[in-house]
Amino acid sequence: MSGGSAEWFRAARFGLFVHFGLYSLAARHEWVRSREAMPDADYDRYLEVFDPDLFDAPALARAARAAGMRYAVLTAKHHDGFCLFDSTLTDYTSVRATGRDLVAEFAQAMRAEGLRVGLYYSLLDWRHPDFTVDRYHPLRDSVPPEEAAGRDMARYRAYLHGQVRELLTGYDPDLLFFDFTYPAKGPAEWGSAELMAMVRELRPGIVVNDRLGIPGDYVTPEQYQPDAPLTRDGAEVMWEACHTLNGSWGYDRDNHDYKSPDLLVRMLVQSVACGGNLLLNVGPTGRGALDPRAAGTLSAIGAWTSPHGRAVHGAGPSAYEPPPNALYTQRGDRLYLHLLAWPLKHVHLPGLAGRVRYAQLLHDGSEVRMRELDGGDHEHNNLAPPGREPGTLTLTLPVVRPDVLLPVVELVLRGEGP
Repeated sequence: MSGGSAEWFRAARFGLFVHFGLYSLAARHEWVRSREAMPDADYDRYLEVFDPDLFDAPALARAARAAGMRYAVLTAKHHDGFCLFDSTLTDYTSVRATGRDLVAEFAQAMRAEGLRVGLYYSLLDWRHPDFTVDRYHPLRDSVPPEEAAGRDMARYRAYLHGQVRELLTGYDPDLLFFDFTYPAKGPAEWGSAELMAMVRELRPGIVVNDRLGIPGDYVTPEQYQPDAPLTRDGAEVMWEACHTLNGSWGYDRDNHDYKSPDLLVRMLVQSVACGGNLLLNVGPTGRGALDPRAAGTLSAIGAWTSPHGRAVHGAGPSAYEPPPNALYTQRGDRLYLHLLAWPLKHVHLPGLAGRVRYAQLLHDGSEVRMRELDGGDHEHNNLAPPGREPGTLTLTLPVVRPDVLLPVVELVLRGEGP
């Protein structure tokens, strides 16, 4: 893919992931059907009562926008095979169950808020009669041998390609998030090369992830946070760290292991500082609403991104070396110092003496005084900080830490970089 066609993705930096489906009613992890080896009849209890009456796509889009997100990805189909879109290839859809095309609602609402639209599509399908039984399949210990032998991945592959075609032609997504390749099934089973070619033909500007088992446009570290740029064959690649709020992608009522908003903001900034994006997941309840903890977390993050957004959106790594307990992001001639720990009055910036024409706290635009310390007075003045290496710029900060999740100093450079 050309760099220009992915430019929106590079600039966005922060996205919302939404996992919603029948598993949301079980409220005990999106893999509940596999974990509990549920047969179709047991899982169909959720289909019979599925009623997403509180799924409000415009409200979700407003919450994402207010949180500072610039794109959003919805699970059009998860591993259980249940589709949130209108498909001619199966009756196992939200449209047949409730009359609602949730993917259409989602796409329309996100675009109305100016967000790019991404769709997640699982390569697995535990409902399809031709998807062969493997160690992840809920029927791994119960399907009769003659039924297992009659399953045909070629027929399933045609179904998979047909559904992806429906998503591309019916909803015009800006991003496709495929999930996932594993030892039992890979590019041959998915027809990955042919599938990718079809995607490129039908939607030339789309951004596609790396989980078909062949290279995509970006890589997707999941549930861990890179602390350096990611590379492939020595070249830096686009990447997106995918994280949950509490360890579960789908709604998990009794899982209270939530990440704090300040930790999530630090993760966002670390992603940008290393050239990546952060895709932060929410799992709506069985009725389709955000639970109060998730809604509160998005709101708290939004209170930070509202004044600090320009340190993230359109920003990226800087060639300057940050001081200890700090991260740099940079956008043109603006260098952003993210202070992970609040220092006492002074912070020393290597290599920036003579390179900064103005400094301010970003949240309120208040000036931060700066000077180059040569240490000349220190020998006879115990109240003066010691000198630093030549080229070091020293900022003088207030004693009281600003009441924001992560304080940021905006440095206006003389020129655009080192």
